[in-house]
Amino acid sequence: MTSQERWTVLLLAGSRPGGDPLTRSLHVDCKPLLPIAGEPMVLRPVRALLATQKVSLIRVLTQQVERLREVLPDDPRLVVERSDDTIAATLQRLCADPATPYPLLVTTADHALLTPQMIEEFIAGSAGSDVAIGFVSRSNMLTRFPDAQRTWLRFGAERYSGANLFALRTPEARIGIERWRSVEQDRKKGWRVLLQMGLPLFLGAVLRVRDLHQSARGLSRSLGITIKGVVLSDPTAAIDVDKAADYTLVNAIIAGRA
Repeated sequence: MTSQERWTVLLLAGSRPGGDPLTRSLHVDCKPLLPIAGEPMVLRPVRALLATQKVSLIRVLTQQVERLREVLPDDPRLVVERSDDTIAATLQRLCADPATPYPLLVTTADHALLTPQMIEEFIAGSAGSDVAIGFVSRSNMLTRFPDAQRTWLRFGAERYSGANLFALRTPEARIGIERWRSVEQDRKKGWRVLLQMGLPLFLGAVLRVRDLHQSARGLSRSLGITIKGVVLSDPTAAIDVDKAADYTLVNAIIAGRA
């Protein structure tokens, strides 16, 4: 990684048609506009990204283009665009576009606790890969938040939760996006995702004989690209706002109560 490297961010800011249980309970019909500490949630990751030196452009991808434009800051590094029906379809289209610059950093509007430090740690850890995925270990998470409820994937003796940070460093990353699209509907069902990624990877995880990095190397060989798992030091990197308990916890963390 050079000091001149500049990243384009794809900030996924979609919402489900008709909302979800959390947005409906808060009488909000657009998830990125959920109120967090008195402001629309999407502003928090945007602010962190704008404060990160290596970020040169943020492309906010949403179905609610005009509504998000109304709340986002007026900054030349920030544009709002219409997304496709699914995350994988959106990323696949952008990765296939010859005008899309690399490297790309992908994150989400519900990453309300995102910080420049997390972003910088993840970018540094992604060096040398085509695709990198951010994780937080269960042991790290439970040390600070013993009651945390996350979706855990087991690799070796440890379990990990995704941190909603993805690096697509090269055009070869489209191979990983195509595979993601094939398993997108099962992304919350860890064992199904692993099984579709390949039987050796699945068995290695189930039998606890492959740790996260060994599994990434195995998947790299299978797909013909270099994939890395980047384990982040801040456990809050794995806390997104997906359900009522997350919403309560995020507000408590921001207020200094957790």
